[in-house]
Amino acid sequence: MRMLINVPETVVDDALRGMAAAHPELTVDVEHRVVLRRDAPVAGKVALVSGGGSGHEPLHGGFVGPGMLAAACPGEVFTSPVPDQMVRAAAAVDSGAGVLFVVKNYTGDVLNFEMAAELAEDEGIQIAKVLVDDDVAVRDSLYTAGRRGTGATLFVEKIAGASAEEGAPLERVEAVARRVNERSRSFGVALSACTTPAKGSPTFELPSGELELGIGIHGEPGRERRPMMTSREIADFAVDAVLEDLRPSGPVLALVNGMGATPLLELYGFNAEVQRVLAERGIPVARTLVGNYVTSLDMAGCSVTLCEADEELLRLWDAPVQTPALRWGR
Repeated sequence: MRMLINVPETVVDDALRGMAAAHPELTVDVEHRVVLRRDAPVAGKVALVSGGGSGHEPLHGGFVGPGMLAAACPGEVFTSPVPDQMVRAAAAVDSGAGVLFVVKNYTGDVLNFEMAAELAEDEGIQIAKVLVDDDVAVRDSLYTAGRRGTGATLFVEKIAGASAEEGAPLERVEAVARRVNERSRSFGVALSACTTPAKGSPTFELPSGELELGIGIHGEPGRERRPMMTSREIADFAVDAVLEDLRPSGPVLALVNGMGATPLLELYGFNAEVQRVLAERGIPVARTLVGNYVTSLDMAGCSVTLCEADEELLRLWDAPVQTPALRWGR
């Protein structure tokens, strides 16, 4: 195992200490594993709280800041945070306008956020929840009931975060978040397995010269394995898989996401093929984001997420955002 770490047991805390040093605009509570906007709570505004296992950076801590999340709760690598983290985060960011939990559809996340919502409500915090389940590759796996939550998490957090920043009430922010999720679909491809610090070896076997179509962000199995394909062939397969389910009638937001070990040179080349497929299918692209945003440690591969965008969603997408990993405007 060759990793830039000390010991597996401290990898999350070490990363949080480094994040705190790099981003003084955040409050990073290493002991309790909560990342907050330094100006939280923001008076009169709904607060978005999300979280999940570490190893998917910059999701979620890298998306904390004005225009996006108010707080994030990192768990151990590929392990859900615990309810106490979520309750602590909700209490720290609640201004009285309520808190929206953004939850990826994985069993541990769903159960722990549900418990946290009950505990937070017992403390007088108004809670709403939105479940992100955008992955079209598989349904009802060993890890989820229904579809997995993947790249659309970024769209939900950005667009709902912009709605909250405008001062929309909790029910409106929740409705926008649900609309984004309902209009979003994703499909991922792995060119290599990832390696968790605790295991020290690949989490699954992917023979040389093969790839996995429909991989999950924890290395969960996809639809099938095939001999290595070209960027063009992968784009045809992945985009068509999304469009078979989404069937947009208007322009889309496109996220071409790296799984952690895929360089931008390859991702931009893959984006060119994604744009080609969408043009051939008559789907206009309103906005495109390319980079490593929802990752899987050191996995080589990519995912495509499309969101059917209307005028309001585009306006909220374009609204200013200032986080460690996503920033524009102002």
